[in-house]
Amino acid sequence: MQRSKILSYLGLATKAGRVSSGEFSVEKSVRQHRARLVIVSEDASETSKKNFRNLCTYYKVPLYFFGSREELGAACGKEARVSAAIEDEGLADAAIRVIQESGIGGSKYGE
Repeated sequence: MQRSKILSYLGLATKAGRVSSGEFSVEKSVRQHRARLVIVSEDASETSKKNFRNLCTYYKVPLYFFGSREELGAACGKEARVSAAIEDEGLADAAIRVIQESGIGGSKYGE
């Protein structure tokens, strides 16, 4: 149930045009201070996870590891995606609340 809520928030943000997906787009969104939440798939490579952990720690963007590539891609209406960034503050806050309540892996600011 909680998994579908998080994916729903990602889908809503996509429809609103407030999502960046894919490694390069997410990295750009974080560097330009637009990202409010970064979600990286649990099946991402360790190198990708480390890169996003470092990036999100530096820019102080909440980072969580959640779902598979296919789930993230489907929520964004695209093919498999390793990462996605929600750029809408309200939707990001709502997703973070659900993530924290359900105890899904990850941490604030990638630490």
